Formats: sequence, C-alpha cells, structure tokens
Amino acid sequence: MRPTAKFSISFGLVTIPVAAYNATDSSASVSFVRIHTADGGRVRNQPVCSAEGVEISPDEIGRGYRPDDSDTVVPLSDEDLDALPLPTAKTLTILAFVAGGDIDPLQMGKGYYLGIDSPAAAKPYVLLREAMERHQRVGLGKIALHGRETLAMIRPMEGALVMQVLLWPHQIRPMDGVLPERQVEVHANEVEAAETLMDSFGRLSEDDVHDHYREALEEIVAAKLAHREPHFEAGEEPPAGQVMDLMAALQDSVRAARKSRGEDEEGEPARSTARSGRSTTKSTAKKTAAKKTAAGEAAAKKATAKKSGAKKTAAAKKTSGRGGQRAG
Repeated sequence: MRPTAKFSISFGLVTIPVAAYNATDSSASVSFVRIHTADGGRVRNQPVCSAEGVEISPDEIGRGYRPDDSDTVVPLSDEDLDALPLPTAKTLTILAFVAGGDIDPLQMGKGYYLGIDSPAAAKPYVLLREAMERHQRVGLGKIALHGRETLAMIRPMEGALVMQVLLWPHQIRPMDGVLPERQVEVHANEVEAAETLMDSFGRLSEDDVHDHYREALEEIVAAKLAHREPHFEAGEEPPAGQVMDLMAALQDSVRAARKSRGEDEEGEPARSTARSGRSTTKSTAKKTAAKKTAAGEAAAKKATAKKSGAKKTAAAKKTSGRGGQRAG
C-alpha cells in the first residue's frame, strides 16, 4: 500500500514520524453510473461555468469560499491555504486521553492505519501503543488532512496504531422530531423478554458479514448479459405485518433464534437432547431385558424346586411302602 499522508504524532516531548494508509476500500462497495434510459448512453457531470455557460477544463478550476449568509464567493489560491497558521499541517498533537466509550459513534469517520516512517520511530510507536493498551485509553488530537483540519482519534488495534477521523461536534445534527411524540411505557417483563432475545442471537458468523447484495447484483448483470433469468438461492422471507402482541412476538423470536442454531426451547443443543433420548431408550431396553432375565431365572428356579419336591415325595412314598412290608 502507498501512504496517503505523512506526519508526526506529538506525544508530550515525544515525536513519532508516521505514514497513514487507507484502512478502508470504498471501491469495493456497490456503485452505479447514470445512464440515459432511452438509449443507455452515459450521463456525465460536466464542469460548466455559471457565468459564461461554457464547459471548463480541470486546469481552470480553483477553490473559492462562500461566507455564511452571503452570496459572495471569495477566490482562494494554494498560496493562501499554505499560509494558514496551522500547527496541525504536519503534526498530530495529542490533546487528551479518554475512554473509547466517551467518543460518540456518530463522529466516527474514515480510518487509517498508522505505520512508522523511520526506524527511529519504532520504539516510541510501540511505547505509545502499549501505554494506551494498558491504560485502556484512546488519544484525541487535531490533524490537517487534504487541506482541512479535523479531529482525530488514535487507538491501538492488533499490534498497530489506527487513526480515526472524527467529525466536529457542530457537524452532528440535533435530534429534533426524531423521538416519539408521546411517552411510551415499557413493562419490566417485556424488557426481560427483549434481553432474553438479545442473548439468544449468539455470535456473528462469516455469512452474516458477507456482502450478499453485491453477489445478487452481479448475478442480475451476468444474467442480462447472457440473456437468461437470474438464479438466486431460496431463502426465508422475513415476517411481514404489524406486530400487535409485543410479548408474544418476543417469545416467538427467541424460539426462532434458538431453532435456527439447532437448540431446543430451553436453549440446550438439540443434538445432545437427541443423544440423551437415544441413551434413555437404550437404558430402558437394558432394564426391560434385565427384568425379563430375572423373571426367567425365577421361573427356572421355581420349576427346579417343583421337580426336586416331586422327587422327594416319590422317594418318601417308596420308603414308607418298604417299611410297611417289613413290618407285616
């Protein structure tokens, strides 16, 4: 990767020369071009001068600034911008260290990987990274990127330092008209049911963070080029309609989430339940067989006892008969 900017991080009296690399790739996202629907021709944005009504070449385009509440545009040259008294033009000065949770996610902008720009920067780079990791803090400062000064956050990530551009607080719009107009009461059992549903979601899978929309769009394009119908894998349709019973919907959602992960209604793995069922069946069969064996042995003993008793009776009769003859 090529660095998009080079500057120094000022950490007290410690200076760390770094190079910034784009951490995200916007070209990988889905983008469309504008076309003329009648003939498919490309519709382009042509730079036209509003005063003369003619197209302007790129080398004739400069910068201008329009003050608030004014229609006047003041031309600004590169020399004017270079003369700005910006200490952040070449240095990101860390102003404070705060907890990462103190940063409003709405302020998060583009991210950059920060690498060392000289061998001498390796030790202070690692020092700053490990200090923030142990202290569980992120650094806040200012930096001028691409001709504009911006807030920036530096944080450690997987052995490296990452810089996140932040919006200024005044760039965050107020929430006027966003909140519900009337007060809504939520019961404790509904909150508990919602928490149970949250716990049942589990972790993200690789399929969850895969760009299926891009794949589906590419299939439509390929089908149009091949003059065929697009082919999509059948998937479950999301439930439609207005939810009337919130509690029932939460409970149904918990059951559906557990079922999708192969779990029973109690959250236990269904496979282990099936195995325990099979083992229970085997155990019952063993017990039944044991009972039959015991019954068989008992019957055999009874039959043996009967035979033995019959033999003893016959022998006794014989003996008594002989005794009678001798007495006579």
